[in-house]
Amino acid sequence: MSEGDRRQAALADPDAQPITEADFAKMRRTPQVKVIRRALSLSQEEFSARFHIPLGTLRDWEQGRKDPDAAARAYLKVIGRNPQAVSEALEARP
Repeated sequence: MSEGDRRQAALADPDAQPITEADFAKMRRTPQVKVIRRALSLSQEEFSARFHIPLGTLRDWEQGRKDPDAAARAYLKVIGRNPQAVSEALEARP
């Protein structure tokens, strides 16, 4: 089967239609937790402790078992853009 034949067969399957630009625009972008964590060179345990995210929740997000809710997505976006500010804001003050 040639590449063209495979493409035609895929397009003929009503359950396997390609994503359109309109479909793509409707999709929510979820921050990639693992990418953010690795960019900071932190283990799951370190990331969890530093940013006060339960370890189980972090693992669920990274393994795709659950998606972060809207507030968590916003929090992860802030962590990704300015982790130092988040760390400072979360530090315990005497």
